[in-house]
Parts: sequence; C-alpha cells; structure tokens
Amino acid sequence: MDDNATTEWTTRPEADGDAGAVRAVNAAAFPTEGEADLVDALRADPEAWIDGLSFVAEAPDGTVVGHALITRCRVDGAPALALAPCAVLPEYQGRGAGSAAVRAALEAARAMGENLVLVLGHADYYPRFGFTPASGFGVRPPFEVPDEAMMALALAPDRPVPTGTIAYPPAFGV
Repeated sequence: MDDNATTEWTTRPEADGDAGAVRAVNAAAFPTEGEADLVDALRADPEAWIDGLSFVAEAPDGTVVGHALITRCRVDGAPALALAPCAVLPEYQGRGAGSAAVRAALEAARAMGENLVLVLGHADYYPRFGFTPASGFGVRPPFEVPDEAMMALALAPDRPVPTGTIAYPPAFGV
C-alpha cells in the first residue's frame, strides 16, 4: 500500500477487550508510555471516563490502529470535555485513521448532548475539526501555553458554553 494512500477506516467505540490494543497504539505513537498510562488512569476514574467516548479506528483486517479519547473535564465547575490523547500506530500515521477516530468521538459526544470540547494540541491539525483558540470562548488552561495550542469546539454552537479556567481530571497531573 502506498504510504500516502487514504483508507476507509472503520471506527467504533472502544469495546471490552480493547484496552490492550488501545494501550499499544498510544505506547507506539509517543516517545514514552506517558499517554498510554494516562488512558489507563482516565479509564479507572469514574468522574472522568464517559462510556462511549473512547474511539478506535480499525484497519481493514480489524487491527486497532488509531485511538481518540474524550473525557470529562470542567470549566469553572461546569461540565466540558477534553480530547486527549489521540494516537495512531506509526506505520499508519498520515493516512486518516486518527482523523476518523476524532470525528467519530466528536459525533458521539454531540449525540450525547455534550457541547464544549477542549484540546491542547497542534494548531495546524485540530482546526480541521472546527477547533479554534479557546481564548475566543473565554476559556483558559490552568497553565501557560501558547494561545493557538489551547483550542475549543462548541458541538452545539447555539448553546452557551462555560467560561473560565479548565480543571482537568487528576490523571492529567495539572
């Protein structure tokens, strides 16, 4: 397969038995196992974990190659969502598996009636999903970060979003 080929990815919520594959994707996609450990810690936190918002992307043979996780965070006490981490096995990066998992997770959050989703990430990647600087929503992280890297998306733009400082689940360590 051409390294730049686009594949139709199958996406689905993480199922029982996927935790090992999800951990392997996150461990392979990043320089350390920090993100894999983060996913495990978030999965164990009933205040953070939302069933149905951990999505995987599968290769045509059913191998889990991508993962996108959305968990509960708060903005000045009001419920919001955090998109993190997002990972793809290195040999599948750049082919759309990560984007497919992110889109599926965002659609699932929208279907659940959620609204504000926050992400700290690459300013050249997340805008394709509709993310813009969180400062434009009156939302700020609890730490210093370049404005363009802290982004937000209102899944239901006609609904109000909370403003203030983000409070991440303890697993994030901030």
